[in-house]
Amino acid sequence: MANEHERADGHRPSAQRILDMASGYEPALILEAAVRVSVFDALDARPLTLEEAVTKTGASRRGLRALLNALVALELLDKDADRYALTAESAAYLVSSKPTYQGYMCKHVSGHLLPRWMRITEVVRTGLPSRSVNEQTDGGAFFREFVEDIFPMSYDAARALADELRVADRTQPTSVLDLAAGSGVWSIALAEASPHVHVTAIDWPAVLPATRKVAQRHGVADRFRFVPGDLMDADFGQGHHVATLGHILHSEGESRSRRLLRKTFDALAPGGTIVIAEFVADDDRTGPPSALIFAVTMLVNTDVGDTFTFAEMSAWLREAGFMDVRQLDAPGPSPLILATKPR
Repeated sequence: MANEHERADGHRPSAQRILDMASGYEPALILEAAVRVSVFDALDARPLTLEEAVTKTGASRRGLRALLNALVALELLDKDADRYALTAESAAYLVSSKPTYQGYMCKHVSGHLLPRWMRITEVVRTGLPSRSVNEQTDGGAFFREFVEDIFPMSYDAARALADELRVADRTQPTSVLDLAAGSGVWSIALAEASPHVHVTAIDWPAVLPATRKVAQRHGVADRFRFVPGDLMDADFGQGHHVATLGHILHSEGESRSRRLLRKTFDALAPGGTIVIAEFVADDDRTGPPSALIFAVTMLVNTDVGDTFTFAEMSAWLREAGFMDVRQLDAPGPSPLILATKPR
């Protein structure tokens, strides 16, 4: 009798997909190496031969030959005869001088991300990470090094949010509360959209210097007020018109997230808008892969973190007093969830 998992014709499915998953670390580390030896920067001006690329990057001939050919196979480079060239994708996102550069994130794979994932089997057995990044002691230093480099991931979405909220049309002072501000990407984009925007940025003391640095780089730091502290303890103030929670609920877990939403509701003015950026799982938790894999990232890195469904977060928002809960599709890794405090 054929195994119930065999195909109707009696043949087993290919094992290739499983083998590809088992070697899934390889493209990430190849990409990191390429960023670190400045392959994409070297090819930005024009296509190069291997020998020219060796001269320009200072890498070994043997090493660069293997790396460049692998990047061609990964469709991050093109190859014509003996010359290597950028693709449209790598030209847009992997050249460090471009405003859309995403290479900063690539540099964290081997140093910050993989060492924690190496302990995943024990984490699954115990349900606890070896070190949690959502505590000030370890998390402050971790995020201080991390947040500035992930700014480009959310900047386009933050600018789309500014358009959605019609910030540029506002003629009266607009107070923005940026919770777990990190790089300040959400409030910086809003401040860039209008000189009437003033920001209260709250994060751990170790992280706020990075927030200030990025705000200064974008020319809006003079309209920022920096408040150090844990979200549950810090004074949010009152009367804010917009509150942003950029990728923070997933590390807080359900209980703290519900408390945070209630506290945020109290800090908003009537008619104010809360904006949540999150990886959103389907209601039955069968997808999308990015959200469910990120739930494992939270397992590896936090005590209670997770990813949540739109229905779950909507219920928490209504429980806190918000109305008109809706999603905004925005460029970037996740949608935005918006809700309004009744007038």
